[in-house]
Amino acid sequence: MEAVFAILAEPNRRAILSLLASSERSVGEIERRLHLPQPTVSKHLRVLREAGFVESTVDAQRRLYRLIPEPLEELDAWLAQFRRFWSERVDALERHLDRMDGMVGAKPTKTRGKNPGRG
Repeated sequence: MEAVFAILAEPNRRAILSLLASSERSVGEIERRLHLPQPTVSKHLRVLREAGFVESTVDAQRRLYRLIPEPLEELDAWLAQFRRFWSERVDALERHLDRMDGMVGAKPTKTRGKNPGRG
């Protein structure tokens, strides 16, 4: 698990994984999307490949990378034990927002004296 966190701690690697979550991509595509130089993208892809997060295939003269979900599923399984804390907080936020919506929809109280909009 520590190796997974070490790999995911790097923001560019997380960005690459996010891109690959939607579809496979070439190194050039990743470069353009993330505005990173080719050596940087290649370095991060090598780390991700060696850790088992991505795999590559050759398509003509380019290499396509795709996400391997299993290492992330292991991380997800570990995080599951903490989700109840998030759920409780999200539920509390939802209740708070519902109360706020109720307050926003309430009729305003009348002001005494002159109409505030008139001079």
